[in-house]
Amino acid sequence: MRSSRLRRATLVATAVVAVGLLSACSAGSGSGDGGDAAGVGRVTEGKLTVATGEPAYAPWVEGDDPASGEGYEAALAYAVADQLGVDADDVVWVRTTFDEAIAPGPKTYDLDLQQFSITEQRAKAVDFSSPYYETRQAVVTLPGTAAADAADLADLKGLAIGAQSATTSFTAAETAIDPDGGVQAYNSNDDAKAALESGQVDAIVLDVPTATYFVDGGVVLGQLPAGDGASDELGIVLPLGSDLTADVTAAVDALQADGTLADLQQQWLADYDLPELS
Repeated sequence: MRSSRLRRATLVATAVVAVGLLSACSAGSGSGDGGDAAGVGRVTEGKLTVATGEPAYAPWVEGDDPASGEGYEAALAYAVADQLGVDADDVVWVRTTFDEAIAPGPKTYDLDLQQFSITEQRAKAVDFSSPYYETRQAVVTLPGTAAADAADLADLKGLAIGAQSATTSFTAAETAIDPDGGVQAYNSNDDAKAALESGQVDAIVLDVPTATYFVDGGVVLGQLPAGDGASDELGIVLPLGSDLTADVTAAVDALQADGTLADLQQQWLADYDLPELS
């Protein structure tokens, strides 16, 4: 099954997979930046309410069915639940948009996994666990576009480049490519992909695993240089001041230490051998 998914990618991928780079005390938790003494309890007592996007895409969630436990983030959610002593039957899945998940205010979830990069700005509104994956940003186009033969960043600068707004993909596109016309902002990766397929933009920027799977027939030109927002540590998002933040951080750290994260990455994520655009 994994090999059939990999055939969808035009380029085979290398592991930009360094996980667990931060300790629990450096996890980017926002709980020390406004959580009250009582903390934020679970949405439903006795359950673990986990959110993901709608739709959710491979390789993070297979078949848009997180309850199956298929896909890296879906499997990770159940592994974390097990660490917390929560039975799989007591994991409840809900959906959120990317933006509402990290906006200030009450949440409909206990945990949210949607490839959220840990940033200081976001940590003012939500808590983060330790990172469970590190990735880079990549540039995707389609055969026949003006970007199809691009070999470096200079070849992309004069082209129309798109990305989902308020994401590290957008920031990386701005800083690494700095296209002459600015980066075209879209509400979701779906919208960015539609713009690429309709010819509104010449290329889009996505995290490396998503780039490899997301666009049917897509050509992954390469990954953007590390730094300046192009390298991301992904963390589980929790409500600001959540009672679960410390436990979820400890769970991720334990899964890193016992090799579970590495096993899940080997099962669900490819080896991403992409050239670096310079």
